[in-house]
Amino acid sequence: MEAAANCSLRVKRLLLDPKFEGYKLSLEPLACYQLGLDSAVAEVKLRDDQYTLDHMRAFGMYNYLHLDSWYQDNVYYVDQLGRVMNLSVTLDTAFRKPREVFRLPSDVTACDNRLCASIHFSSSTWVTISDGTGSLFLIKTGKRGDAASEKWEIMFNEELGSPFVIAHSVSFVKSDVHSVAGLLLRVEKDELDAKGSGFHVSLEWVTITEVDQEDNQRYEIFKRRVLQGKSVPHYAAIEPDGDGLMIVSYKPFKFMQDEENQLEKKEDGKIADKKKDPVYYWQQTEDDLTVTIHLPQDITKDDIQVQFSPDHIIVALKSQPPLVEGKLCSSIDHESCTWIIRDNSLEISLIKKDEGPMWPELIVGDARGEFIMDSSQCSAVAERLIHLTSEEMNPNPDKENPPCNAQELEECDIFLEDSTSLCRFDGNTLKITHVVNLGSNQYLFSAVVDPKEMPCFCLRHDIDALLWQPRSDQPDNMWEHIATFNALGYVQASKEDKKFTACPPNYSYAAICECLRRVFIYRQPTPLSTVLYNRKEGRQVGQVAKQLIATLEASDPILGFQATNERLFVLTTKSLFLIKTALLYTNSKCMRQRIVGVVSSQPK
Repeated sequence: MEAAANCSLRVKRLLLDPKFEGYKLSLEPLACYQLGLDSAVAEVKLRDDQYTLDHMRAFGMYNYLHLDSWYQDNVYYVDQLGRVMNLSVTLDTAFRKPREVFRLPSDVTACDNRLCASIHFSSSTWVTISDGTGSLFLIKTGKRGDAASEKWEIMFNEELGSPFVIAHSVSFVKSDVHSVAGLLLRVEKDELDAKGSGFHVSLEWVTITEVDQEDNQRYEIFKRRVLQGKSVPHYAAIEPDGDGLMIVSYKPFKFMQDEENQLEKKEDGKIADKKKDPVYYWQQTEDDLTVTIHLPQDITKDDIQVQFSPDHIIVALKSQPPLVEGKLCSSIDHESCTWIIRDNSLEISLIKKDEGPMWPELIVGDARGEFIMDSSQCSAVAERLIHLTSEEMNPNPDKENPPCNAQELEECDIFLEDSTSLCRFDGNTLKITHVVNLGSNQYLFSAVVDPKEMPCFCLRHDIDALLWQPRSDQPDNMWEHIATFNALGYVQASKEDKKFTACPPNYSYAAICECLRRVFIYRQPTPLSTVLYNRKEGRQVGQVAKQLIATLEASDPILGFQATNERLFVLTTKSLFLIKTALLYTNSKCMRQRIVGVVSSQPK
């Protein structure tokens, strides 16, 4: 079995702004509209037995407002009458009251251990709904937003055990057969002898497939697979083709195998317990690599077969399976590579095509080798790191490489979940294929930029926040850096009462919503229509990033929050607010007045 590839996220330097000066508080008015709801939102508060941090993250901080990314500016929520209500906005000053598009068949309030109802838009015509009691609905909607063709029709409904919320779902077609796959999130109680909080988190990956039947479209469950972990995932999403799954979590997840596979796993574990010697040893310099393989007795050069290619190597003994075979970590000059038998060992010399970079591994995903670092390399590494340690507290702060001083860290720089990882699971083997150790790159939020792709996730990178788009069809570069929110990583850390964070598909701003009333909007730098100069330095300012604050006229807690290119939607128990976020185009005089105190219209 191939080991998971350890990957890293590649930051696009062109998307970073090292000269970013900060956000300027703007008094620009924000148009805000309030709409009273006929029936209150179906909020489900945590019970006494839901006391852990996982319960709070999964259900207590749940976003009750659902954005239809396939049809922008369409939001949905479920009210206390079990109705799925839709608000579609085309004109801010004349939007209609929410309309009912679907009603849950049963009275969910009768269930004592129910969770909040959840909705996910799998495609432009398919929706998955959970009623919060353990039932899953697959609904064909037609073209949503079009009254003539929109009709919500139940195509599948089944009780799937204990209550859950839908974390994600996708719709796809393979071999002319339509399927919908969904991730169902549960927090379940451990067995009595379990350690820790006494609860575990399960993600059930359910695939529902169309069944061939004459003149009657019918759907049945095709697969049910369960992953378990000890923390609620920050991010969990299925790939668009249903072949894989990506999870960002503080603690690892693993698939729960059936009894037969468990027995096989135990047998494999017994074999693995017997310590095996490495198949090969390898060393490297900036220019070349040396691979050493111990050979059996009485082996001659005629018995050895070695094949080099620019990025591949095969080493085999005559009439035997290859001893070493696989894709090299980087390219080599295969025409200059050599091998020799010395002291009953095969010694292979590989010449690097690109001199300088050190390889993290010899063969991608092969853990059968052992890297040996020589003493000179150890000394060089120690020399480069010595400035980070000292017996004195910052003895010479003016030197070029001062030691790290933990006292210089601010409170918002401290992030306890330093072992968070991003994993990609293969849907066929149920094994992890790619792993990224996120370290101190704190997870912030997720957003849908393109509904045909997986949701993006945003991570803190130093003081910035970087938006990453998963690309499941690009295994060599599976996560693409697509946008940067300047200083948002630092800004959000100071918001102690934050509940939701969001951004629109065009990345023009980021918004942070508190538990009550206040919404902070951080517009990314935009060009100015006037010539302005920095008051202190006298240089011309070409663009300004703004912070805006909206205060809602409501005392109810905020239950839902969504962002589109032009609007923010905020849901409370009894009201739905719409905040206009698109730039207001004003004359230059008005623009200059709004940022007075930050920049001046004339240099000193």
